[in-house]
Order: sequence, then C-alpha cells, then structure tokens
Amino acid sequence: MIYRSKAPLRIGLAGGGTDVSPYSDEFGGAILNATISLNAYASIQLEKTGGITLQALDRNEIQQFDFSKTLPINGTVDLLKGVYNRIQKDYGFAHQNFTLSTFVDAPAGSGLGTSSTLVVAIIGAFVEMLKLPLGDYDIAHYAYDIERNDLSLAGGKQDQYAATFGGVNFMEFYNNDKVIVNPLRIRSEYISELENNLVLYFTATSRESATIIKEQQKNVVNKNEKSIEAMHQLKEQAKMMKEALLKGKLNEFGEILDFGFQQKRKMANNISNSNIENIYDAAKKAGATGGKISGAGGGGFMIFYCPQNTRYKVIETLNSFGGVVKPYAFTKNGLKTWSVH
Repeated sequence: MIYRSKAPLRIGLAGGGTDVSPYSDEFGGAILNATISLNAYASIQLEKTGGITLQALDRNEIQQFDFSKTLPINGTVDLLKGVYNRIQKDYGFAHQNFTLSTFVDAPAGSGLGTSSTLVVAIIGAFVEMLKLPLGDYDIAHYAYDIERNDLSLAGGKQDQYAATFGGVNFMEFYNNDKVIVNPLRIRSEYISELENNLVLYFTATSRESATIIKEQQKNVVNKNEKSIEAMHQLKEQAKMMKEALLKGKLNEFGEILDFGFQQKRKMANNISNSNIENIYDAAKKAGATGGKISGAGGGGFMIFYCPQNTRYKVIETLNSFGGVVKPYAFTKNGLKTWSVH
C-alpha cells in the first residue's frame, strides 16, 4: 500500500515578512500570495521488513532506523523525522515498516516556501495513512507548530497555509497564532494576464532564510523604527495589491511590487545584495515595471512584472545573469492526498 500527497509551492506577491512573530503578534500582518504548478511530494510505502527508511530524493539524503517512536534530529532529513515524531507523539501508531520518500520541484532556500510546503505534504501522507481527523486550518497550524516549535526553525506562517489551501489568498495574521485565510475570486482573464506578465526567475543561488528572519525578528523586539515602519508599509502593500487584482488594475501591479521592494530592503541587512540589485535594475531597464525577491530574501527566486510584451526582452536580459527563468502556472488546489494498492 502506498499513501501519497502533494502540496503546491507559492509566490508571495505582497506583504512578505508581516506574517513573522513578533510583528504579527503585536501589529497584525497581511499577505497576498498565490500557489503555482511546482509541488512538494510525499509518499509512504508500507514494507514487510526493514524498519523505517526516510529519503529526500531531490537531495540524495537517506537514513534508515529500526522502528522507534522517536527518531533523532541530527541535520539529515529532519523535516521528515520532525513530522514523524510529532505524529507518533499525538496519534501514536503501532510497529510498522515503511519507506517515507519526498521530492520538491524547487531547491531548498529558494524562496517559494519549500520547507513548509514539504512539511504540509508529509503531514498529508500521514493523514491519508492514519485517516487523521484534520481540516485545512488544523494541518496548516500543525505544520507551523512542528517547524517553529518542535524543530526550532525560524520563519513565518504564510507558507503552511498557502500549501494547504491553494489558490490566490489574502491572509491575515494575529496574536495567539490566529490566521484568517481569505480566498480571492479573481476573474480568469486577470489571472491569465498576470501569469503572462509575471516572470519567475531563479538567481541560481539559495540562502539560509532563518538568518535573515532572525534579524528581522530582532529589529521588532528592539523597536527598530525603520524596520517596523517598513513592515507597516508592506502590510499596506498587500491591501493595495489585493484591490488591484480584484478590480483588474494590473497596470498598477509593477509599481506596487516596486514599492514593496523598496520597503523590504529596510527590514533586515541581507535581504538584498549587489547581485540582486544589478538583476533588478537590469530587468527594469529592459521593461519590467517592478519586482521582488521571493521569500525572506538574499537569493533564490525573484519575480518581475512585465507589461505589454516586455517579458521577452526582460527574459533575454535575465538570462545574461546566469540564472534561469522558470515556467509555471497559477493553481487553484492546495494539499491533495490519495492512496494506491
């Protein structure tokens, strides 16, 4: 028997960083994001013998254990072990030989929410296997709790909810881990135009998002006015972009992205760097009206809004920097689970 799941990665469009505590606890955060046709996959295959095998196929990492209720967190396939340990703790299941395999369509640290989406996918496979009574909000919060509290990984809350719910969502974040997901009903022609004009570019570098996020958190704790004001502005940006998207004012999209890019750089030191600035400036010269670094910053993916037919000139320019433009489509569905005999 094999239990499978897949969950979509996301593009953060506006408000990035305002979902991170303590900012979201103190001031409330808001983010606009959309899931795309790149996924994290998880499958649990029951075996007759062999104990527990965990393998991250995209990272060539594998570990094997005799059956145990708790597996050691030691730097290899920790996301897989973290979910397993928590499921065992909360729902405990009897001795079982199985292989848990995962794969993600984008590199870790690339800014599309890979780690959190993978955690959601792994939870999904266990939900399918054990028939756990968890709804969308339960799964998203469970993933957040495992990452932030069990595994002590710094980060925000948006990725887990995007992966679980899917589609284009305006999300609100409050204290006591309260999250409200507002799915947006956007006309299909607006989505098609956005898809056509929004170029997704991988800078061919990954980064450790936790370092940037920890500095961002420290700036809030230390009442760094410049950093906090930037987060306030990014929250406003999410509202501006929501309105533009719902009303089909896509000609404003690039300017709203550009406004966010200027603000985001003020949140923490390593969000931008000379390579990112050079890429951004070149893309704008080629016809993009705005863009952003996806995720925490420092590298990974960037997006650029290219109105009319400027995308072709922008893509040609981006290719000269040694990265790669990634084809994608927006998706409506979140976490999906199924089983096969």
